[in-house]
Amino acid sequence: MIEKRQFYINGAWVDTIDGRDHHVINPSTEEPCAVISLGGQADTDAAVAAAKSALPGWMATPPAERIAACQRILEEYQKRPEDMAQAISLEMGAPIDMARQQQVGAGTWHISNFLKAAESYPFDAPLGDHAPNDRIIHEAVGVAALITPWNWPMNQVTLKVIAALIAGCTMVLKPSEESPLNALVFAEMVDAAGLPPGVFNLVNGDGAGVGSQLTAHPDVDMVSFTGSSRAGKLISKAAADTLKRVSLELGGKGANLIFADADEKAVKRGVLHCMNNTGQSCNAPTRMLVQREIYDQAVETAAEVASSITVGPASEEGRHIGPVVNEVQFNKIQDLIQKGIDEGARLVAGGTGRPDGLNRGFFVKPTVFADVTNDMTIAREEIFGPVLSIMAFDTEEEALAIANDTIYGLTNYVQTTDPAKANRCARLLRSGMVEMNGQGRSAGSPFGGMKQSGNGREGGTWGIEDFVEVKAVSGWTPGA
Repeated sequence: MIEKRQFYINGAWVDTIDGRDHHVINPSTEEPCAVISLGGQADTDAAVAAAKSALPGWMATPPAERIAACQRILEEYQKRPEDMAQAISLEMGAPIDMARQQQVGAGTWHISNFLKAAESYPFDAPLGDHAPNDRIIHEAVGVAALITPWNWPMNQVTLKVIAALIAGCTMVLKPSEESPLNALVFAEMVDAAGLPPGVFNLVNGDGAGVGSQLTAHPDVDMVSFTGSSRAGKLISKAAADTLKRVSLELGGKGANLIFADADEKAVKRGVLHCMNNTGQSCNAPTRMLVQREIYDQAVETAAEVASSITVGPASEEGRHIGPVVNEVQFNKIQDLIQKGIDEGARLVAGGTGRPDGLNRGFFVKPTVFADVTNDMTIAREEIFGPVLSIMAFDTEEEALAIANDTIYGLTNYVQTTDPAKANRCARLLRSGMVEMNGQGRSAGSPFGGMKQSGNGREGGTWGIEDFVEVKAVSGWTPGA
């Protein structure tokens, strides 16, 4: 049993003041794999006080030195990829090969992209040629509370921590209590990188405890949160009393528009994308909208692809999907699959219960429903599991109407070989991101949504901007 009860506060590993034990569960076995402490108010206060004390010095540190510190973090991160992969795989169920390649790789990708974006970021620049005595200064928001999820832990930790460091913020990181071990490894890397005490702090806790305490804390200037839309609403309400800045990356119900002229791999690509990370991605294309001319063939292909996906323990190497993260998620997904059946959707792959041969662990069958209508529960709610809903459309206008008929607006997808049609759809889809014909977003592209998918942007220049205030100065003397 791994025991990790300490927090990282003010540059040192410290015992909890008023914490309590919490078991981290291995979702492949349903057995405890680690014990951590969930902090109390005194722990939160200590971490925030350390961040507040360190803020003036870190804000005044030249950007080049802050960037150099993040470069050292990247170097430390690259020394321990296997430690990180093993932690993520153990605690949240990502198959070990997927953890090594995608989960750990996401952290390297984001740190590297921030370092590149920071090179040309205008921390301090003239307003313009017309105003030589006006200066625009981008300075840190202040003390930032960073609350990260369990599903892509290093993806989210690096998106928040590195952007905040470059901007000049000090911070308190609260990782998910479902997957805290990877964040503790990351804190060891930050410690090895030699940042000033108090700039980076980590306190483990749950949402009702440390999460709520950070959100309401008078000395916290900003909350950056990734998680459910329900939790995002609660955070927004709690933060309103102190008028904190709140940046939210929330849920999604992505539509994947597959037109009759799409390439032959479009359906397979969509199914595999939906099922990746066992469906536990906010930007998963979980609603497949297919033009009627190719609908029957698409349903058949989707069922074949889903049925070919194997499910197994996270510790085993190979190209399978692992369990969902915990019993609560497992039961929710099972209930929603049953709801799809009860509401009349046609089950063409998967279904309720565990896959054959797996009688323990939170394993879910890769499931595909056809003949779904957009008023069904499985088309409206974010399932966060390996469940795909397929529905038919006739015209481009109808496809767009169905896609936009949701409270969410994170990522939508378009599959067509007609460039003009693709561009039209990209403009009319109400989402923060649109990916077309299997082309992923490039380095430095902003990640974020609209409507109830959130209001912030992470990654690249936009990610840094989330953590800065804009100060306009007049009467500036150049060169002084």
